[in-house]
Amino acid sequence: MDLQIANKVVFITGASGGIGQALAEGFAAEGARLVLHAHRSSEALRALVSSRWSPDRVLAVQADVSNPTEVEHAMVQAVDRFGRVDICVVNAGVWPRATKRLDSLDHERLRNTIDVNLLGAIWTARSFLDALRESGPRPDGQGASITFIGSTAGRFGEGGHSDYSVSKAGLYGLVRSLKNEIVALDPYARVNMVEPGWTATPMAEPAVSTPGEIAPVVRTMPIQQIARAEDIANAVLFFSSPAAARHISGEILTVAGGMEGRVQWETDEVDENRIRRRLRAD
Repeated sequence: MDLQIANKVVFITGASGGIGQALAEGFAAEGARLVLHAHRSSEALRALVSSRWSPDRVLAVQADVSNPTEVEHAMVQAVDRFGRVDICVVNAGVWPRATKRLDSLDHERLRNTIDVNLLGAIWTARSFLDALRESGPRPDGQGASITFIGSTAGRFGEGGHSDYSVSKAGLYGLVRSLKNEIVALDPYARVNMVEPGWTATPMAEPAVSTPGEIAPVVRTMPIQQIARAEDIANAVLFFSSPAAARHISGEILTVAGGMEGRVQWETDEVDENRIRRRLRAD
C-alpha cells in the first residue's frame, strides 16, 4: 500500500537514537523529507544525517524542547528549508532511571521531567500549529498529522516514576483537545498518539540486559517479547499516513504486546533468555 508519505516534510523530535532514529529511517524509506531534532545529542545526530541521507532531503536542528523559543526557531528553520511541515512526530523525552517515591522525589527532577515530556510536547505541537497556520493546508487535501509518543506508564502508572507517568498521562488531554482545534487550520488534519510499553532502546538496555528485570514486565503481556524501536515507528507511520489513517483522529494505539495491567504469566513461565535471543535476531 502506498502510504502517501513520499515527499511530505516530517519534523521528528528526539531523533538521534532509539525510537527517534527508527522513525527517521522509517519515514526516509517512504520517501519523506526529514527535519530531525536533537538537543544534547545534536553532534551525533548531524553525524548520522551526513552518513545516511542526502543533504537535500534532511535537515538537522537543535533545540531544548522545554524552551518554547528554541522549539519555535527549529520549526522556522524547517519551513525556511522545505517551505512547510506536513507531519510532526513528538518523540523527545526523558526517563529518569532512579526509582524514587513521590515523597523523596526532588523538585529539580520533577520539574525537568514535566518540562521536557509534557511542556516540551506542548511547545512542539504549538510550533507545528503555528507553521500550519502560516502555510495553510495542502492543496491536495492530504491532511496534516501530529503523532505523540506516549507510554504505558501514562495509562497504568509506574511506581517510583510518578513524574514520568504524570508527564505521559497529560498527553491524553492534549491529543483529545488538539484533534478538535487542528481542523480549524486544516480540515483534514489529525492528531493521535502511539503508546509504547517496554522497548529495546539504548535507554532501556541496562534493564533489558539485567537478569530478573524482564520477567516482571512480560508477566503482564500475552505476547512474551519486548518491542523493537521499529515496531513503534511502524505504528507512527500508519497514523501519519493520509491514505492508511485518513479518518482516524484522537486515538491512542498501545504497542505493548497486549499489556493490560494484570498478570498473565507466572515468573517461572517467562523465558528471559529466549526474549533476549529474539531481540538479537530481530
